[in-house]
Amino acid sequence: MPNFSHEEGLLLIQHCIYKYDSEEMLKEKLKGYFSTKEIESAIDTLIATQKIRRIGQDVLQNNESHTGMIPEIPENLRSIINNL
Repeated sequence: MPNFSHEEGLLLIQHCIYKYDSEEMLKEKLKGYFSTKEIESAIDTLIATQKIRRIGQDVLQNNESHTGMIPEIPENLRSIINNL
């Protein structure tokens, strides 16, 4: 697994939500990069900071109405998102 900083991990997961809004699908796609516990912790952190929100049981959505646009994805993470 690649070594990401905490902020890089949160940003990667937040950008992946654009592609996969299902929490289960997100976990499946990211399991090669993070443990399930790391993904769940990052999702909980993003929800607590109101950067994402949960809609229903399994649907996640970026909370742009609250936080504005999410930061631009760094080049080193862009290839990961494109390959998911």
